[in-house]
Amino acid sequence: MRKIGKLDWAFSGGRIPFESTGEEPEFNSHDKISVLNTSEEAAKIGIFIFYEDQAPVGNYEVEVEPKRLRKIRINDLIDPEAVALERNYGCYIRSNIPVVVQFSRMATGQQANGIMGSMAFPAD
Repeated sequence: MRKIGKLDWAFSGGRIPFESTGEEPEFNSHDKISVLNTSEEAAKIGIFIFYEDQAPVGNYEVEVEPKRLRKIRINDLIDPEAVALERNYGCYIRSNIPVVVQFSRMATGQQANGIMGSMAFPAD
């Protein structure tokens, strides 16, 4: 199977809602990226978080096995520091091999849950 995707991805509309309802962890409000790796080798992913009023935070390191999809909750990124809730952020994602990245958000803080998804921007 051939490699598909890009090395560099970005999105700018991040904001993890603080409020959640329902059972944890399924119904915790969260932002998430989905990384598709169609290649024969592991993808080494670096994630950098950009806020409005401070220098970028990262590198959050993640690996995606060959021919696999991995969903990564931004809320779970804690090293080098936890991603802030209720704060606008953007994200730059780089990979050592081409991958496909999608961004999504689930907000459960109100009576009706909200879910949205979008392709990240392929920057290379």
